[in-house]
Amino acid sequence: MFELTVTPRFYETDAFGHVNNTVVTGWFETGRAPLFQLFGGGSDPSALPLILARVEVDFVGQIYYGSDVQLRTGIEKIGNSSFVVAQQAWQNGKLVARGKAVQVYFEHDKQASAPIPDTFRQVLAEHQGSLPEDQ
Repeated sequence: MFELTVTPRFYETDAFGHVNNTVVTGWFETGRAPLFQLFGGGSDPSALPLILARVEVDFVGQIYYGSDVQLRTGIEKIGNSSFVVAQQAWQNGKLVARGKAVQVYFEHDKQASAPIPDTFRQVLAEHQGSLPEDQ
C-alpha cells in the first residue's frame, strides 16, 4: 500500500464548503504516481506504458477544508493486460471516499493493449491486497 497526505486548498471547495467532488479524482491520480514510477514514468510521462480505462469514486463522507486528507493506494486485482487500483481518502480518522481505477498496459507505438510483462506483474503483486476500511 502507498500512502500520501494532501492538504485541501481553499479554491478546491464548493458553495457548500465541501471539497468539490471533481478534486478527489485528481487526488487519486496523484496517489497513483508511485505506480507510474514502477513502470518508468517518473522522469518521462510520455514513456509510461499505461493508459487509464476506467475510474470510479464513491463518496462516503464529506471532505472539508482545514484538515489534511490521507490517501491510500493499493493493487486490488491483476489481469492479463490490466490491473485494478483501489484507493481511499481519509479525513480526521474517517473514510470519506473510496475509488478504483483500471490501468491498462499499453504499447503506444502499436496503439494497442498488451500483456503485462512478468517483471511489472511481480512488482504489482508486491502491492496487492485489500485496503483496510478502518483507521
